[in-house]
Amino acid sequence: MNEKLLSLKDEIVSKLDQTNDLIDLDKIRVAYLGKKGSITALLKGMKDLSNEERKNFGAEVNQLKAQAAQLIEEKLADLKQKEIQREISSMPQFDITSPANLERGSYHPITLVQRECENIFRTMGFSIEDYPEIVTDYECFEALNIPKHHPARDMQDTYYLDNGQLLKSHTSAAQNAILKKYSKNLIENDTPIKAIFPGRCFRNEATDACHENTFFQMEGVMVDKDISISNLIYFMKTMLSEVFKKDIKVRLRPGFFPFVEPGFELDISCLICGGEGCPSCKHSGWLELCPCGMIHPNVLREGGIDPEKYTGFAFGLGLTRLAMMKYGIKDIRDLNSGSLKALSQFTDDE
Repeated sequence: MNEKLLSLKDEIVSKLDQTNDLIDLDKIRVAYLGKKGSITALLKGMKDLSNEERKNFGAEVNQLKAQAAQLIEEKLADLKQKEIQREISSMPQFDITSPANLERGSYHPITLVQRECENIFRTMGFSIEDYPEIVTDYECFEALNIPKHHPARDMQDTYYLDNGQLLKSHTSAAQNAILKKYSKNLIENDTPIKAIFPGRCFRNEATDACHENTFFQMEGVMVDKDISISNLIYFMKTMLSEVFKKDIKVRLRPGFFPFVEPGFELDISCLICGGEGCPSCKHSGWLELCPCGMIHPNVLREGGIDPEKYTGFAFGLGLTRLAMMKYGIKDIRDLNSGSLKALSQFTDDE
């Protein structure tokens, strides 16, 4: 690697060592790896080189690019771990000698539905992943084919923190990390990526009988060679029939989501009103349950996967709405109300 590239690498390492803020870290990523970044600019200047020089220089620049991306990824993980430790250290201390309340409680209906879905997908070969509720703009939007200032962001107005991070507006924010985590195994060992990752999501929107500013989703992805929409429909219908213990009437209609192409809305016939129409389904007889589709090539590429060789599907199953349908809960706001009268009726065998 020539002196200019070595100097640039030392510069990146130095800046990363001095960075203790996620906003500054993202600025470093853009400054060096963005479309107008320093490393990207080196590739644009190769036109004046001979063929042999271009080949050698291009390989060195790509090596530097990979090293810089790895260093930034490691720094991101380190900063997140430090943030977790700060949260743990600031947690209040509890007196473990205090008498226990022996009155038996019950699991929240969403917890029951989530565990049931996890068990179903586990039997179909999916791994269960976890992901933070606080994420970066890159994770929630840019890695999902939603660049800054894109109007698609208006669909997911969320809550931002002073440090530039945000409360994730969809579980799709974990997609990039999951794809990167398993891409090597996919490419080298031909092992399909099959994972689900449930979590709580947040959106700044008006509430009504079927909308809430805090809700639960379960994201799922499957990536391999020759994956199609038929695979998506099969897994979703299998899961729904297992949850409701009967065949469920579903419909698939076109829907726009920047991170899938083509995209769909998977609706189920409202089980509250039997499809006749009620406030829970906006009097349509149908309830939007699962935005889904084939993963966009840009999202696969951002996750280190060649979209020319692999395809995959993704879905964002609404656990909150699934709980409403399973237990006949007419108003979504009851689930976050903290009302023991409303929630204590749900129990399981555990």
